Amino acid sequence: MSRICPLTGKKPMYGNNRSHSLRATRRRWNVNLQKTTLVIDGKKTTLRLSTAALRTLRKNKKAVSPAPVKPVAAPVEAAPVAKEAVQPEVKPVEAAPKAEEVKAEVKPVEEKKEAVKKAPAKKKAAPKKAE
Repeated sequence: MSRICPLTGKKPMYGNNRSHSLRATRRRWNVNLQKTTLVIDGKKTTLRLSTAALRTLRKNKKAVSPAPVKPVAAPVEAAPVAKEAVQPEVKPVEAAPKAEEVKAEVKPVEEKKEAVKKAPAKKKAAPKKAE
């Protein structure tokens, strides 16, 4: 049997085992395939699916089929109530003020220069004189 998931198409990955001495020996990481029975077109079918595919199917099942709802007695139909047509009031839109009308004071931004303190220079040790 091939180790390929029919739904997602996942295949084994190949690589190297690495020992402490960094010797490389070839190895293979297989896909985690599980036998599952699914109902497809009204027939039960056994498939070998990857666990990632199973999780996706379960999540989609929750999203598609909500919990069963109990039927409620049919509501009694009442005579339709005539509603009056209500028209919303239309207010005129005020134009935005022109740039000439708006007087704004623009102040220049002052740049503050912060004094950068330098670390005191380290004194170098005098070389030892040979006697």
